[in-house]
Amino acid sequence: MKSIEKSPLQISRSLYHPKMPKALGGPVVLKEGKATESVADQAAIKELFPNTYGMPLITFEPATEKVAAPAVNVGVILSGGQAPGGHNVISGIFDGIKALNPESKLYGFLGGPSGLVDHKYVELTADIIDEYRNTGGFDIIGSGRTKLEETEQFDKGAEICKELGINAIVIIGGDDSNTNACVLAEYYAQKKTGIQVIGCPKTIDGDLKNEMIETSFGFDTACKVYSELIGNIQRDANSAKKYYHFIRLMGRSASHIALECALQSQPNVCIVSEEVEAKNLTLSDVVEQIVKVIVDRASQGLNFGTILIPEGLIEFIPAMKKLIAELNDLLAHNDDFNALETEDEKRQYVKGLLSPESREVYRDLPKGIARQLTLDRDPHGNVQVSLIETEKLLIEMVAKRLAKLKAAGSYKGKFSAINHFFGYEGRCAIPSNFDANYTYSLGYTAALLISAGKTGYMSSVRNLTAPAEEWIAGGVPITMMMNMERRHGAMKPVIQKALVLLDGAPFKYFASKRETWATTTSFVYPGPIQYYGPAEVCEQPTRTLQLEHNAE
Repeated sequence: MKSIEKSPLQISRSLYHPKMPKALGGPVVLKEGKATESVADQAAIKELFPNTYGMPLITFEPATEKVAAPAVNVGVILSGGQAPGGHNVISGIFDGIKALNPESKLYGFLGGPSGLVDHKYVELTADIIDEYRNTGGFDIIGSGRTKLEETEQFDKGAEICKELGINAIVIIGGDDSNTNACVLAEYYAQKKTGIQVIGCPKTIDGDLKNEMIETSFGFDTACKVYSELIGNIQRDANSAKKYYHFIRLMGRSASHIALECALQSQPNVCIVSEEVEAKNLTLSDVVEQIVKVIVDRASQGLNFGTILIPEGLIEFIPAMKKLIAELNDLLAHNDDFNALETEDEKRQYVKGLLSPESREVYRDLPKGIARQLTLDRDPHGNVQVSLIETEKLLIEMVAKRLAKLKAAGSYKGKFSAINHFFGYEGRCAIPSNFDANYTYSLGYTAALLISAGKTGYMSSVRNLTAPAEEWIAGGVPITMMMNMERRHGAMKPVIQKALVLLDGAPFKYFASKRETWATTTSFVYPGPIQYYGPAEVCEQPTRTLQLEHNAE
Protein backbone atom coordinates (compact mmCIF):
# COMPACT_ATOMS: atom_id res chain seq x y z
CA MET A 1 0.00 0.00 0.00
CA LYS A 2 1.29 3.48 -0.87
CA SER A 3 2.69 5.31 2.14
CA ILE A 4 0.90 8.56 2.96
CA GLU A 5 2.35 11.67 4.55
CA LYS A 6 1.46 12.02 8.22
CA SER A 7 1.48 14.76 10.81
CA PRO A 8 3.59 14.34 13.95
CA LEU A 9 0.42 13.57 15.93
CA GLN A 10 -0.65 10.90 13.43
CA ILE A 11 2.74 9.25 13.67
CA SER A 12 2.63 9.31 17.46
CA ARG A 13 -0.94 8.00 17.61
CA SER A 14 -0.11 5.10 15.29
CA LEU A 15 2.19 3.81 18.05
CA TYR A 16 -0.51 3.98 20.75
CA HIS A 17 -1.51 0.59 22.18
CA PRO A 18 -5.17 0.71 23.20
CA LYS A 19 -6.04 -0.48 26.66
CA MET A 20 -8.43 -3.41 26.96
CA PRO A 21 -10.40 -5.26 29.63
CA LYS A 22 -8.04 -7.47 31.60
CA ALA A 23 -10.05 -10.54 30.56
CA LEU A 24 -9.11 -9.99 26.90
CA GLY A 25 -5.37 -10.08 27.57
CA GLY A 26 -5.16 -13.87 27.35
CA PRO A 27 -7.32 -17.00 27.04
CA VAL A 28 -11.00 -16.50 27.85
CA VAL A 29 -13.94 -18.62 28.83
CA LEU A 30 -17.48 -17.73 27.80
CA LYS A 31 -20.06 -17.38 30.57
CA GLU A 32 -23.76 -17.36 29.71
CA GLY A 33 -26.17 -15.24 31.70
CA LYS A 34 -29.94 -15.14 31.78
CA ALA A 35 -32.12 -15.57 28.72
CA THR A 36 -33.32 -12.30 27.22
CA GLU A 37 -36.48 -10.87 25.72
CA SER A 38 -37.10 -7.78 23.60
CA VAL A 39 -37.73 -4.40 25.24
CA ALA A 40 -41.32 -4.47 23.91
CA ASP A 41 -43.64 -6.39 21.59
CA GLN A 42 -42.16 -9.70 22.75
CA ALA A 43 -44.58 -11.98 20.90
CA ALA A 44 -44.17 -10.17 17.58
CA ILE A 45 -40.35 -10.01 17.81
CA LYS A 46 -40.13 -13.67 18.83
CA GLU A 47 -42.27 -14.69 15.86
CA LEU A 48 -40.11 -12.69 13.44
CA PHE A 49 -36.79 -13.95 14.89
CA PRO A 50 -37.36 -17.57 15.97
CA ASN A 51 -33.69 -18.52 15.50
CA THR A 52 -32.09 -15.57 17.32
CA TYR A 53 -34.67 -14.56 19.94
CA GLY A 54 -34.26 -15.20 23.67
CA MET A 55 -30.53 -15.97 23.56
CA PRO A 56 -28.58 -15.40 26.79
CA LEU A 57 -26.32 -12.51 27.71
CA ILE A 58 -22.61 -13.37 27.39
CA THR A 59 -19.51 -12.28 29.27
CA PHE A 60 -15.89 -13.28 28.71
CA GLU A 61 -13.77 -14.13 31.74
CA PRO A 62 -10.09 -15.10 32.03
CA ALA A 63 -9.37 -18.78 31.40
CA THR A 64 -6.51 -20.86 32.78
CA GLU A 65 -5.44 -22.38 29.48
CA LYS A 66 -5.65 -21.52 25.82
CA VAL A 67 -7.85 -23.65 23.57
CA ALA A 68 -6.81 -24.07 19.94
CA ALA A 69 -9.18 -22.20 17.62
CA PRO A 70 -9.77 -22.97 13.94
CA ALA A 71 -8.96 -20.28 11.37
CA VAL A 72 -11.89 -18.04 10.44
CA ASN A 73 -12.47 -15.66 7.57
CA VAL A 74 -14.39 -12.55 8.58
CA GLY A 75 -16.00 -9.78 6.52
CA VAL A 76 -16.43 -6.30 8.00
CA ILE A 77 -18.82 -3.53 6.93
CA LEU A 78 -18.87 0.14 7.96
CA SER A 79 -22.47 1.33 7.73
CA GLY A 80 -24.01 4.79 7.96
CA GLY A 81 -22.40 8.04 9.05
CA GLN A 82 -18.84 8.21 10.26
CA ALA A 83 -17.88 8.09 13.95
CA PRO A 84 -14.42 8.40 15.54
CA GLY A 85 -12.95 4.98 16.31
CA GLY A 86 -14.26 2.87 13.43
CA HIS A 87 -10.74 2.02 12.30
CA ASN A 88 -9.92 0.74 15.77
CA VAL A 89 -12.92 -1.59 15.73
CA ILE A 90 -11.49 -3.09 12.55
CA SER A 91 -8.01 -3.24 14.13
CA GLY A 92 -9.47 -5.03 17.15
CA ILE A 93 -11.24 -7.59 14.95
CA PHE A 94 -8.04 -8.17 12.98
CA ASP A 95 -5.84 -8.60 16.06
CA GLY A 96 -8.48 -10.75 17.76
CA ILE A 97 -8.88 -13.29 14.96
CA LYS A 98 -5.12 -13.40 14.34
CA ALA A 99 -4.43 -14.02 18.05
CA LEU A 100 -6.85 -16.95 17.96
CA ASN A 101 -5.35 -18.35 14.76
CA PRO A 102 -2.75 -16.58 12.57
CA GLU A 103 -4.26 -18.19 9.45
CA SER A 104 -7.50 -16.23 9.86
CA LYS A 105 -8.30 -13.54 7.30
CA LEU A 106 -10.22 -10.26 7.39
CA TYR A 107 -12.02 -8.85 4.35
CA GLY A 108 -13.43 -5.33 4.17
CA PHE A 109 -16.52 -4.74 2.04
CA LEU A 110 -16.12 -1.43 0.21
CA GLY A 111 -18.54 1.47 0.43
CA GLY A 112 -20.77 0.07 3.14
CA PRO A 113 -23.42 -2.68 2.90
CA SER A 114 -23.55 -2.29 -0.90
CA GLY A 115 -20.04 -3.80 -1.00
CA LEU A 116 -21.45 -7.07 0.34
CA VAL A 117 -24.26 -7.09 -2.24
CA ASP A 118 -22.11 -5.98 -5.17
CA HIS A 119 -19.13 -8.18 -4.22
CA LYS A 120 -16.70 -5.29 -3.81
CA TYR A 121 -14.07 -6.05 -1.19
CA VAL A 122 -10.42 -5.96 -0.22
CA GLU A 123 -8.42 -8.25 2.05
CA LEU A 124 -7.25 -6.23 5.03
CA THR A 125 -3.65 -7.23 5.70
CA ALA A 126 -1.36 -6.13 8.53
CA ASP A 127 0.22 -3.45 6.31
CA ILE A 128 -3.17 -1.85 5.64
CA ILE A 129 -4.41 -2.15 9.23
CA ASP A 130 -1.24 -0.57 10.64
CA GLU A 131 -1.76 2.54 8.49
CA TYR A 132 -5.12 3.19 10.16
CA ARG A 133 -4.71 2.35 13.84
CA ASN A 134 -6.01 5.06 16.19
CA THR A 135 -7.08 7.30 13.29
CA GLY A 136 -10.40 8.99 12.65
CA GLY A 137 -12.66 8.45 9.67
CA PHE A 138 -13.97 5.44 7.79
CA ASP A 139 -11.69 5.77 4.76
CA ILE A 140 -10.01 2.38 5.20
CA ILE A 141 -12.94 0.76 3.31
CA GLY A 142 -15.53 3.53 3.13
CA SER A 143 -19.08 3.56 4.40
CA GLY A 144 -22.56 3.76 2.88
CA ARG A 145 -26.26 3.89 3.74
CA THR A 146 -27.59 0.98 1.69
CA LYS A 147 -30.12 -0.93 3.80
CA LEU A 148 -29.92 -4.72 3.92
CA GLU A 149 -33.62 -5.58 3.81
CA GLU A 150 -34.31 -7.76 0.78
CA THR A 151 -33.74 -11.52 0.47
CA GLU A 152 -32.05 -10.92 -2.89
CA GLN A 153 -29.44 -8.79 -1.08
CA PHE A 154 -28.96 -11.48 1.58
CA ASP A 155 -28.49 -14.16 -1.08
CA LYS A 156 -25.95 -12.04 -2.98
CA GLY A 157 -24.06 -11.57 0.28
CA ALA A 158 -24.09 -15.30 0.94
CA GLU A 159 -22.64 -15.90 -2.54
CA ILE A 160 -19.53 -13.81 -1.92
CA CYS A 161 -19.11 -15.21 1.59
CA LYS A 162 -19.14 -18.73 0.15
CA GLU A 163 -16.65 -17.71 -2.54
CA LEU A 164 -14.23 -16.19 -0.01
CA GLY A 165 -14.84 -18.77 2.69
CA ILE A 166 -16.19 -16.08 5.04
CA ASN A 167 -17.58 -17.53 8.26
CA ALA A 168 -18.86 -14.29 9.81
CA ILE A 169 -19.79 -10.69 9.02
CA VAL A 170 -19.32 -7.79 11.44
CA ILE A 171 -21.58 -4.80 10.80
CA ILE A 172 -20.37 -1.59 12.43
CA GLY A 173 -23.28 0.84 12.56
CA GLY A 174 -26.08 2.58 14.41
CA ASP A 175 -29.56 1.41 15.35
CA ASP A 176 -30.83 1.02 11.77
CA SER A 177 -27.63 -0.76 10.65
CA ASN A 178 -27.75 -3.13 13.59
CA THR A 179 -31.44 -3.76 12.93
CA ASN A 180 -30.33 -4.86 9.45
CA ALA A 181 -27.62 -7.01 11.10
CA CYS A 182 -30.27 -8.71 13.21
CA VAL A 183 -32.47 -9.43 10.17
CA LEU A 184 -29.44 -10.74 8.25
CA ALA A 185 -28.40 -12.99 11.16
CA GLU A 186 -31.89 -14.46 11.36
CA TYR A 187 -32.05 -15.08 7.61
CA TYR A 188 -28.65 -16.78 7.48
CA ALA A 189 -29.53 -18.89 10.52
CA GLN A 190 -32.86 -19.90 8.96
CA LYS A 191 -31.16 -20.84 5.69
CA LYS A 192 -28.40 -22.69 7.56
CA THR A 193 -25.69 -20.85 5.60
CA GLY A 194 -23.17 -21.14 8.42
CA ILE A 195 -22.56 -17.36 8.24
CA GLN A 196 -22.56 -15.58 11.60
CA VAL A 197 -23.47 -11.89 11.95
CA ILE A 198 -22.18 -9.67 14.77
CA GLY A 199 -22.97 -5.97 15.32
CA CYS A 200 -20.95 -3.13 16.86
CA PRO A 201 -22.65 -0.02 18.32
CA LYS A 202 -21.68 3.12 16.39
CA THR A 203 -23.19 6.62 16.30
CA ILE A 204 -22.03 9.99 17.53
CA ASP A 205 -25.70 10.82 18.25
CA GLY A 206 -25.59 8.63 21.36
CA ASP A 207 -29.06 7.17 20.77
CA LEU A 208 -27.92 3.53 20.58
CA LYS A 209 -27.64 2.62 24.24
CA ASN A 210 -29.28 0.53 26.93
CA GLU A 211 -28.34 -1.36 30.08
CA MET A 212 -25.86 -3.54 28.16
CA ILE A 213 -24.60 -0.93 25.66
CA GLU A 214 -23.62 1.95 27.91
CA THR A 215 -22.65 4.23 25.03
CA SER A 216 -22.14 4.09 21.29
CA PHE A 217 -18.62 4.68 20.08
CA GLY A 218 -17.70 8.09 18.67
CA PHE A 219 -20.01 9.97 21.03
CA ASP A 220 -17.15 10.72 23.44
CA THR A 221 -14.81 12.12 20.78
CA ALA A 222 -17.45 14.08 18.86
CA CYS A 223 -18.77 15.75 22.01
CA LYS A 224 -15.26 16.69 23.08
CA VAL A 225 -14.58 18.23 19.67
CA TYR A 226 -17.84 20.21 19.74
CA SER A 227 -17.30 21.25 23.36
CA GLU A 228 -13.84 22.58 22.49
CA LEU A 229 -15.37 24.70 19.71
CA ILE A 230 -18.17 25.89 22.01
CA GLY A 231 -15.61 26.78 24.67
CA ASN A 232 -13.57 28.74 22.11
CA ILE A 233 -16.70 30.64 21.05
CA GLN A 234 -17.62 31.31 24.69
CA ARG A 235 -14.16 32.72 25.38
CA ASP A 236 -14.62 34.99 22.36
CA ALA A 237 -18.12 35.98 23.48
CA ASN A 238 -16.84 36.79 26.95
CA SER A 239 -14.06 38.86 25.41
CA ALA A 240 -16.05 40.84 22.83
CA LYS A 241 -19.18 40.99 25.02
CA LYS A 242 -21.47 41.86 22.12
CA TYR A 243 -22.68 38.67 20.41
CA TYR A 244 -25.12 35.86 21.09
CA HIS A 245 -23.96 32.67 19.41
CA PHE A 246 -26.74 30.25 18.36
CA ILE A 247 -25.08 26.85 17.89
CA ARG A 248 -26.92 23.93 16.27
CA LEU A 249 -25.46 20.52 17.07
CA MET A 250 -25.85 17.13 15.40
CA GLY A 251 -28.46 14.78 16.81
CA ARG A 252 -31.70 14.61 14.85
CA SER A 253 -33.45 11.88 16.83
CA ALA A 254 -32.18 12.72 20.33
CA SER A 255 -30.52 15.57 22.22
CA HIS A 256 -27.67 13.59 23.79
CA ILE A 257 -24.96 15.63 22.04
CA ALA A 258 -26.47 18.99 22.99
CA LEU A 259 -26.92 17.89 26.60
CA GLU A 260 -23.38 16.47 26.88
CA CYS A 261 -21.87 19.62 25.37
CA ALA A 262 -23.88 21.72 27.82
CA LEU A 263 -22.56 19.64 30.72
CA GLN A 264 -19.02 20.20 29.46
CA SER A 265 -19.21 23.90 28.57
CA GLN A 266 -22.03 25.43 30.68
CA PRO A 267 -23.72 27.69 28.09
CA ASN A 268 -26.44 30.20 28.93
CA VAL A 269 -29.16 28.17 27.20
CA CYS A 270 -29.41 24.58 25.99
CA ILE A 271 -32.65 23.40 24.44
CA VAL A 272 -33.42 19.69 24.98
CA SER A 273 -35.88 18.42 22.37
CA GLU A 274 -37.28 15.68 24.60
CA GLU A 275 -38.27 18.28 27.23
CA VAL A 276 -39.92 20.45 24.58
CA GLU A 277 -42.02 17.50 23.47
CA ALA A 278 -42.86 16.37 27.01
CA LYS A 279 -44.06 19.86 27.95
CA ASN A 280 -45.95 20.26 24.66
CA LEU A 281 -44.14 23.53 23.98
CA THR A 282 -44.73 25.58 20.84
CA LEU A 283 -42.02 27.25 18.80
CA SER A 284 -43.09 30.54 20.39
CA ASP A 285 -42.63 29.00 23.84
CA VAL A 286 -39.04 28.05 22.96
CA VAL A 287 -38.42 31.57 21.67
CA GLU A 288 -39.84 33.06 24.88
CA GLN A 289 -37.46 30.92 26.97
CA ILE A 290 -34.48 32.27 25.04
CA VAL A 291 -35.81 35.84 25.10
CA LYS A 292 -36.25 35.72 28.89
CA VAL A 293 -32.59 34.76 29.37
CA ILE A 294 -31.43 37.53 27.01
CA VAL A 295 -33.60 40.15 28.76
CA ASP A 296 -32.46 39.02 32.23
CA ARG A 297 -28.80 39.17 31.18
CA ALA A 298 -29.31 42.59 29.58
CA SER A 299 -30.61 43.91 32.89
CA GLN A 300 -27.15 43.10 34.28
CA GLY A 301 -25.40 44.76 31.35
CA LEU A 302 -24.63 41.39 29.71
CA ASN A 303 -25.47 41.41 26.00
CA PHE A 304 -23.70 38.22 24.97
CA GLY A 305 -23.97 34.47 25.44
CA THR A 306 -24.26 31.01 23.91
CA ILE A 307 -27.36 29.01 23.03
CA LEU A 308 -27.16 25.30 22.11
CA ILE A 309 -29.82 23.83 19.83
CA PRO A 310 -30.22 20.13 18.93
CA GLU A 311 -30.51 19.44 15.21
CA GLY A 312 -33.86 17.66 15.53
CA LEU A 313 -35.65 20.29 17.61
CA ILE A 314 -38.28 21.08 14.97
CA GLU A 315 -39.53 17.47 14.88
CA PHE A 316 -40.01 17.43 18.67
CA ILE A 317 -42.27 20.50 18.77
CA PRO A 318 -45.74 18.89 18.69
CA ALA A 319 -47.40 21.64 16.63
CA MET A 320 -44.51 21.66 14.12
CA LYS A 321 -44.57 17.87 13.96
CA LYS A 322 -48.27 18.02 13.09
CA LEU A 323 -47.64 20.71 10.47
CA ILE A 324 -44.85 18.70 8.82
CA ALA A 325 -47.04 15.58 8.76
CA GLU A 326 -49.85 17.54 7.09
CA LEU A 327 -47.46 19.04 4.54
CA ASN A 328 -46.08 15.59 3.73
CA ASP A 329 -49.58 14.31 3.05
CA LEU A 330 -50.76 17.38 1.15
CA LEU A 331 -47.80 18.02 -1.12
CA ALA A 332 -46.49 14.57 -2.01
CA HIS A 333 -47.11 14.17 -5.75
CA ASN A 334 -49.45 17.20 -5.74
CA ASP A 335 -49.58 18.37 -9.38
CA ASP A 336 -51.73 21.44 -8.63
CA PHE A 337 -49.15 22.71 -6.14
CA ASN A 338 -46.24 21.96 -8.46
CA ALA A 339 -47.93 23.86 -11.29
CA LEU A 340 -47.97 27.12 -9.31
CA GLU A 341 -45.27 29.55 -10.39
CA THR A 342 -44.56 31.97 -7.53
CA GLU A 343 -43.68 31.32 -3.91
CA ASP A 344 -46.55 33.55 -2.73
CA GLU A 345 -49.04 31.49 -4.76
CA LYS A 346 -47.70 28.31 -3.24
CA ARG A 347 -47.81 29.79 0.25
CA GLN A 348 -51.45 30.82 -0.15
CA TYR A 349 -52.33 27.43 -1.66
CA VAL A 350 -50.81 25.62 1.33
CA LYS A 351 -52.61 27.87 3.82
CA GLY A 352 -55.93 26.98 2.23
CA LEU A 353 -55.38 23.25 2.72
CA LEU A 354 -53.97 23.14 6.25
CA SER A 355 -56.01 22.57 9.40
CA PRO A 356 -56.69 25.77 11.41
CA GLU A 357 -54.05 24.88 14.02
CA SER A 358 -51.34 24.11 11.46
CA ARG A 359 -52.30 27.15 9.36
CA GLU A 360 -51.60 29.40 12.35
CA VAL A 361 -48.21 27.78 12.96
CA TYR A 362 -47.33 28.03 9.25
CA ARG A 363 -48.42 31.69 9.06
CA ASP A 364 -46.15 32.65 11.98
CA LEU A 365 -43.04 31.11 10.43
CA PRO A 366 -40.44 33.34 8.75
CA LYS A 367 -40.88 33.12 4.97
CA GLY A 368 -37.49 31.46 4.48
CA ILE A 369 -38.39 28.58 6.78
CA ALA A 370 -41.87 28.24 5.29
CA ARG A 371 -40.22 27.99 1.88
CA GLN A 372 -37.95 25.19 3.11
CA LEU A 373 -40.95 23.30 4.42
CA THR A 374 -42.81 23.47 1.12
CA LEU A 375 -40.12 23.44 -1.56
CA ASP A 376 -37.11 21.49 -0.29
CA ARG A 377 -38.42 17.94 -0.28
CA ASP A 378 -36.86 14.50 -0.61
CA PRO A 379 -37.59 12.06 -3.50
CA HIS A 380 -40.58 10.69 -1.54
CA GLY A 381 -42.14 14.16 -1.24
CA ASN A 382 -41.31 14.53 2.46
CA VAL A 383 -39.90 17.60 4.19
CA GLN A 384 -36.12 17.39 4.57
CA VAL A 385 -36.12 18.41 8.22
CA SER A 386 -32.35 18.03 8.59
CA LEU A 387 -31.89 20.91 6.10
CA ILE A 388 -33.92 23.36 8.18
CA GLU A 389 -31.53 25.88 9.71
CA THR A 390 -33.18 25.98 13.12
CA GLU A 391 -30.55 28.30 14.56
CA LYS A 392 -31.36 30.95 11.92
CA LEU A 393 -35.08 30.48 12.50
CA LEU A 394 -34.66 31.10 16.23
CA ILE A 395 -32.39 34.11 15.69
CA GLU A 396 -35.01 35.74 13.44
CA MET A 397 -37.89 35.02 15.82
CA VAL A 398 -35.92 36.11 18.91
CA ALA A 399 -34.88 39.36 17.19
CA LYS A 400 -38.51 40.18 16.29
CA ARG A 401 -39.68 39.51 19.84
CA LEU A 402 -36.89 41.61 21.36
CA ALA A 403 -37.73 44.48 19.00
CA LYS A 404 -41.32 44.46 20.31
CA LEU A 405 -40.10 44.43 23.92
CA LYS A 406 -37.72 47.29 23.19
CA ALA A 407 -40.55 49.31 21.64
CA ALA A 408 -42.60 48.66 24.78
CA GLY A 409 -39.70 49.79 26.97
CA SER A 410 -39.23 46.43 28.73
CA TYR A 411 -35.89 45.60 27.08
CA LYS A 412 -33.00 48.02 26.89
CA GLY A 413 -30.19 45.74 25.75
CA LYS A 414 -28.49 45.18 22.41
CA PHE A 415 -28.91 41.99 20.39
CA SER A 416 -26.47 40.83 17.75
CA ALA A 417 -26.46 37.15 16.81
CA ILE A 418 -24.09 34.78 15.01
CA ASN A 419 -25.16 31.33 13.86
CA HIS A 420 -23.14 28.08 13.73
CA PHE A 421 -23.74 24.44 12.85
CA PHE A 422 -21.33 21.82 14.23
CA GLY A 423 -21.74 18.48 12.50
CA TYR A 424 -19.07 17.08 10.23
CA GLU A 425 -16.37 18.70 12.40
CA GLY A 426 -16.76 15.91 14.95
CA ARG A 427 -17.46 12.77 12.92
CA CYS A 428 -13.92 11.90 11.81
CA ALA A 429 -11.71 13.34 14.53
CA ILE A 430 -8.74 11.36 15.83
CA PRO A 431 -10.47 9.30 18.54
CA SER A 432 -10.00 10.22 22.18
CA ASN A 433 -8.15 7.74 24.36
CA PHE A 434 -11.53 6.59 25.65
CA ASP A 435 -12.88 5.91 22.16
CA ALA A 436 -9.57 4.41 20.97
CA ASN A 437 -9.68 1.95 23.87
CA TYR A 438 -13.42 1.31 23.68
CA THR A 439 -13.55 0.66 19.95
CA TYR A 440 -10.52 -1.61 19.96
CA SER A 441 -12.13 -3.60 22.79
CA LEU A 442 -15.42 -3.81 20.87
CA GLY A 443 -13.60 -5.20 17.83
CA TYR A 444 -11.59 -7.71 19.85
CA THR A 445 -14.78 -8.83 21.62
CA ALA A 446 -16.51 -9.28 18.25
CA ALA A 447 -13.65 -11.63 17.26
CA LEU A 448 -14.25 -13.68 20.40
CA LEU A 449 -18.01 -13.86 19.72
CA ILE A 450 -17.23 -15.17 16.24
CA SER A 451 -14.78 -17.73 17.62
CA ALA A 452 -17.48 -18.86 20.05
CA GLY A 453 -19.85 -19.51 17.13
CA LYS A 454 -22.34 -16.79 18.10
CA THR A 455 -24.64 -14.92 15.72
CA GLY A 456 -27.24 -12.19 16.15
CA TYR A 457 -25.18 -10.61 18.95
CA MET A 458 -23.88 -7.10 19.43
CA SER A 459 -20.41 -6.69 20.88
CA SER A 460 -20.73 -5.22 24.36
CA VAL A 461 -18.13 -3.60 26.63
CA ARG A 462 -19.45 -2.29 29.95
CA ASN A 463 -18.36 -0.71 33.26
CA LEU A 464 -16.96 2.14 31.19
CA THR A 465 -16.49 4.67 34.00
CA ALA A 466 -13.85 2.37 35.54
CA PRO A 467 -10.29 2.09 34.17
CA ALA A 468 -10.19 0.14 30.89
CA GLU A 469 -8.61 -2.89 32.59
CA GLU A 470 -11.81 -3.26 34.64
CA TRP A 471 -14.22 -3.10 31.71
CA ILE A 472 -16.48 -6.12 31.16
CA ALA A 473 -16.52 -7.63 27.67
CA GLY A 474 -19.30 -9.79 26.26
CA GLY A 475 -22.26 -9.86 23.94
CA VAL A 476 -25.93 -8.94 23.97
CA PRO A 477 -28.56 -10.43 21.61
CA ILE A 478 -29.67 -7.71 19.22
CA THR A 479 -33.28 -8.88 19.53
CA MET A 480 -33.15 -7.76 23.18
CA MET A 481 -33.10 -4.11 21.99
CA MET A 482 -35.93 -4.37 19.48
CA ASN A 483 -39.53 -3.27 19.33
CA MET A 484 -42.14 -2.78 16.60
CA GLU A 485 -42.52 0.66 15.03
CA ARG A 486 -44.46 2.02 12.06
CA ARG A 487 -42.12 2.68 9.14
CA HIS A 488 -43.37 3.66 5.67
CA GLY A 489 -46.92 2.67 6.59
CA ALA A 490 -46.12 -0.80 7.98
CA MET A 491 -45.06 -2.19 11.35
CA LYS A 492 -41.37 -3.14 11.30
CA PRO A 493 -38.97 -4.57 13.91
CA VAL A 494 -36.33 -1.96 14.79
CA ILE A 495 -33.87 -1.26 17.58
CA GLN A 496 -35.49 1.17 19.99
CA LYS A 497 -33.82 4.59 19.94
CA ALA A 498 -32.60 5.83 23.31
CA LEU A 499 -33.78 9.40 23.91
CA VAL A 500 -32.67 11.75 26.69
CA LEU A 501 -34.44 10.62 29.87
CA LEU A 502 -35.90 13.61 31.71
CA ASP A 503 -35.75 11.66 34.97
CA GLY A 504 -32.18 10.52 34.28
CA ALA A 505 -29.19 11.83 36.23
CA PRO A 506 -27.57 13.81 33.35
CA PHE A 507 -30.70 15.85 32.57
CA LYS A 508 -31.58 16.34 36.25
CA TYR A 509 -28.09 17.68 36.94
CA PHE A 510 -28.37 20.02 33.95
CA ALA A 511 -31.84 21.19 35.06
CA SER A 512 -30.48 21.98 38.54
CA LYS A 513 -27.78 24.24 37.06
CA ARG A 514 -29.32 25.92 34.04
CA GLU A 515 -30.85 28.92 35.83
CA THR A 516 -27.45 29.79 37.26
CA TRP A 517 -25.75 29.29 33.89
CA ALA A 518 -28.43 31.46 32.25
CA THR A 519 -28.06 34.55 34.40
CA THR A 520 -24.34 34.37 35.17
CA THR A 521 -21.38 33.86 32.89
CA SER A 522 -20.33 30.39 34.08
CA PHE A 523 -18.58 29.29 30.90
CA VAL A 524 -16.19 26.35 30.98
CA TYR A 525 -13.47 26.08 28.33
CA PRO A 526 -12.78 22.35 27.77
CA GLY A 527 -9.97 22.86 25.25
CA PRO A 528 -8.80 20.28 22.68
CA ILE A 529 -8.74 16.53 23.23
CA GLN A 530 -5.61 15.52 25.15
CA TYR A 531 -3.90 12.24 24.27
CA TYR A 532 -0.90 12.42 26.62
CA GLY A 533 -0.82 13.26 30.29
CA PRO A 534 -2.59 12.39 33.56
CA ALA A 535 -5.66 10.16 33.45
CA GLU A 536 -7.96 12.90 34.75
CA VAL A 537 -7.11 14.91 31.63
CA CYS A 538 -6.80 12.17 29.00
CA GLU A 539 -8.98 9.24 30.04
CA GLN A 540 -12.23 10.76 31.29
CA PRO A 541 -15.46 9.42 29.78
CA THR A 542 -18.33 11.78 29.01
CA ARG A 543 -20.11 13.64 31.78
CA THR A 544 -23.24 11.76 30.68
CA LEU A 545 -21.65 8.39 31.49
CA GLN A 546 -20.22 9.65 34.77
CA LEU A 547 -23.57 11.01 35.92
CA GLU A 548 -25.47 7.90 34.79
CA HIS A 549 -23.10 5.69 36.78
CA ASN A 550 -22.67 7.95 39.80
CA ALA A 551 -18.97 8.31 38.99
CA GLU A 552 -18.69 12.10 39.22
